[in-house]
Amino acid sequence: MSTTQPIRNLEDLDQLKNYYLTQKPNLRNYALICTAVNTALRISDILILKWKNVYDFKLKNFRRHLELTEKKTGKHCLIALNKSATSGLRLYFESLSHPSQEQFIFTGYLRETPLCREQAYRIIKNACNALHLPEHISCHSLRKTFGYHAWLAGTNPALLVSIYNHSSFEVTKRYLGIEQDDKDNVFLNLEL
Repeated sequence: MSTTQPIRNLEDLDQLKNYYLTQKPNLRNYALICTAVNTALRISDILILKWKNVYDFKLKNFRRHLELTEKKTGKHCLIALNKSATSGLRLYFESLSHPSQEQFIFTGYLRETPLCREQAYRIIKNACNALHLPEHISCHSLRKTFGYHAWLAGTNPALLVSIYNHSSFEVTKRYLGIEQDDKDNVFLNLEL
């Protein structure tokens, strides 16, 4: 069994994000991918989000931060919602007829219960297969993709360790799939 990988190529990531926006329109699926790749949350935490977690119904505006207790670790976390995550969520929110604050964001057709992990996996795999993206991409790839591109952008490794609640940067490095090609690029792109 092979390990799920981050999406290293930004063009592939854009294709995946936009698949459910332009090629096979489904705003729920589009918002799911935007949320997953921009929050670095596990799919189990994303699927139990309710609209009140991301939208302030009194102020009629999207929140600046997503606040939750992680299902796996039990740790409280506060995540800034960037423009990309908010944009995907807003498109989906506006397409719904009067969503309630207690409604799960990512629901099935009955809109009463959240999608299951298996369905979320199928959503990602169907898009990847249609786009001929690498085979080792899954829901967890979206969590890893966030960290991988944050690392490439120069994010302090200690912050990534903290975001993922890992015990060391060695664990985070393995988790993000930082490979020899990535190391080579550092040497080849730095001309002193």
